[in-house]
Amino acid sequence: MAGTKFAYVRNFELPDPLLPDTYLVCRLDGHSFHRFSDEHGFSKPNDERALQLMDHAAKSVMIEFKDIMLAFGESDEFSFLFRKSTNLYNRRHSKILTTLTSYFTSCYVLNWSQYFPDTPLRYPPSFDGRIVVYPTERAIRDYFSWRQADTHINNLYNTTFWALIQKGGQTTTEAHATLRGTVSATKHEVLFSRFGINYNEISQRFKKGSVIVREIVAPESSDKGEYLEPPMLLTRSGVIQARDETPEHSGASDPPTNIPPHSQPTNEDNETPPIDPPRQKRLKAKKNKLETTVEVLHCDIIGDEFWLARPHLLEN
Repeated sequence: MAGTKFAYVRNFELPDPLLPDTYLVCRLDGHSFHRFSDEHGFSKPNDERALQLMDHAAKSVMIEFKDIMLAFGESDEFSFLFRKSTNLYNRRHSKILTTLTSYFTSCYVLNWSQYFPDTPLRYPPSFDGRIVVYPTERAIRDYFSWRQADTHINNLYNTTFWALIQKGGQTTTEAHATLRGTVSATKHEVLFSRFGINYNEISQRFKKGSVIVREIVAPESSDKGEYLEPPMLLTRSGVIQARDETPEHSGASDPPTNIPPHSQPTNEDNETPPIDPPRQKRLKAKKNKLETTVEVLHCDIIGDEFWLARPHLLEN
């Protein structure tokens, strides 16, 4: 269509780049998930199958988009942290947001039957999203602290609320009235004294949410069986792979002539044989590239320990 008289319509498309050199956080929320959870019979106050499905979809997103370093999820929401220097889709707001939202939703639907084998989808779920830029590491840490604190507050309330209904026989209106104006200590007391529930023993998944992190895989040392490429030998005929030249392995009467130590190999013009520059770059890139894996944790991210153990999450 380029070059036609109709191409002028592209002038109505507005650029929407996100501020450079800032952290990007994309938060996705389930749309009308109160209705969705009721329609599909989710357990109250927490349905572990539903949470595992959310984790699965979020992990798939992180595997697909390598610039996402961290994700945090609770209930029907997930927040994704992009590294500060990401140039994904030239940092176009609409492109990043729509792609992540649609990919997460697709993964959720695709894997539904794995977690709900006896509950067919009655209608398609949907998620909305937003992207917020943050300038500093402190702001990022405070953002994720806010989400985890919110997880604890919501879970404590919901656990007490549903205990009053399921075990205490109250209606939803009565349960809300019972909890109105109460503090955390009161909710703990209600759970333990009336229903024998020790909140501290509840699953960490429910209390702390899901932390999906891109971890660096520590390279194995050679004494742990790591395979090392044979050293490169420089010969007058070029570069070859060295092999075990013991009598039982050599299989040749005339092994390659090795250059004496500390001497420079030469060719007919008394010059050092060049090593293929592209190959040097590939070897260097391979050596410098860190292997990572995506792991799901249920741990504290408000304190310093998590972040001090993973400085790469906020490095540029």
